[in-house]
Amino acid sequence: MIREQSLNILLWSKSQYLFLKLKLKKVYLCVLMEFSELGLSEQLLQALKYEKYERPFPIQTEAIPAILAGKDVLALAPTGSGKTASYVLPILEILMQRAYVKSRNIPVLILVPTRELAAQVEASVKVFNVFLKREMQVMAVFGGVSINPQMKHLYGTEILIATPGRLLDLLSKNSMDLSEVRLLVIDEVDKMLNLGFKEEMDEILAALPSKRQNLLFSATMEEAVEKLTDKLLQQPVKIELQQETVTPELIAQSAYLVSMEKKGPLLRHLILEGDWKQVLVFTSSIRAADNLALKLQKNGIHAMAFHGDKSQGARTEALKRFKAGDLRVLVATDLAARGIDIEFLPHVVNYELPRSPKDYIHRIGRTGRAGSEGEAISLITEEDRHHFKVIQKKMKRWVDLIDSNNLDF
Repeated sequence: MIREQSLNILLWSKSQYLFLKLKLKKVYLCVLMEFSELGLSEQLLQALKYEKYERPFPIQTEAIPAILAGKDVLALAPTGSGKTASYVLPILEILMQRAYVKSRNIPVLILVPTRELAAQVEASVKVFNVFLKREMQVMAVFGGVSINPQMKHLYGTEILIATPGRLLDLLSKNSMDLSEVRLLVIDEVDKMLNLGFKEEMDEILAALPSKRQNLLFSATMEEAVEKLTDKLLQQPVKIELQQETVTPELIAQSAYLVSMEKKGPLLRHLILEGDWKQVLVFTSSIRAADNLALKLQKNGIHAMAFHGDKSQGARTEALKRFKAGDLRVLVATDLAARGIDIEFLPHVVNYELPRSPKDYIHRIGRTGRAGSEGEAISLITEEDRHHFKVIQKKMKRWVDLIDSNNLDF
């Protein structure tokens, strides 16, 4: 006999969207709207079908119709909620209705905090571009690479995805004109402000026309985000998804009590014994990431470090190989990993704990996405135990602590 463990029903009144989650021994049933009900053209529906997007996520059912209606949007949604497609799809739909005029004027500007996120948003646009009658002109610009090729190819761009610093560099060289921006997206607003981009953003906003549509996406509603929201948005449609409404129940969390000197051997044991093929490992510093990647390589496990001291070319290549399954382990710092978005990542390891519970949730949220199961493992020393208890208390979930002394490695 199957015993019912939990039943959650959420009614999304704005989009008349009913989300039913029935958990029966890890069986989940979701009743969702169709993409065809959201106001998207047949061309985009074909692209979605080709890319095997079966049904929209909650944020997409709320955001897409609102953006198409020309409304400002404030979306509070965690990692893995499908937010990128929620603004990329309606932007493409809007641009399809507009005559293309090749010029220095940028109609759509998307601001992001990191190079990796800029590249991922650009890739998302290109994926959906496939079936359009006219391919939209998209470009991502960021620091860490030569500015000259970016200046050369900006002319005629319709969707510009940019990090704040590089955008200001290009503006100072008169490579583009922002006076006709009709739609502004600021993705990961909280991270943008936390990384100290407030002054750069103020300068960029001053270069934009006062009349435009604004879309803000953030994982949290911090005071600085609230101030920016009050400043930019006019009667916005507010969309708020809590972490519980994505897929945290699909993340199997475990932790191992281990001494500092045995962390490396334990990690290698878990990877080899479990035959893990794709593992994202978090460290707290660049030096630790480099050292761990080197030790894994010396022990026959293909690994690469991923952090801000690496060149953009090296980071792009490492991420490409990791996504393709050619690289077994990617060892990353929190800042560099903010742009990593892999739909079916099976394993995340906290080799070292992050400073805050927020960062811990952000890390483990890299797995268990898009309805797929995932596993998050933390390696805990005696010194870490108190901090790990604080993290568990904040996320309101307790994780079993396994004594690694009982393991044969």
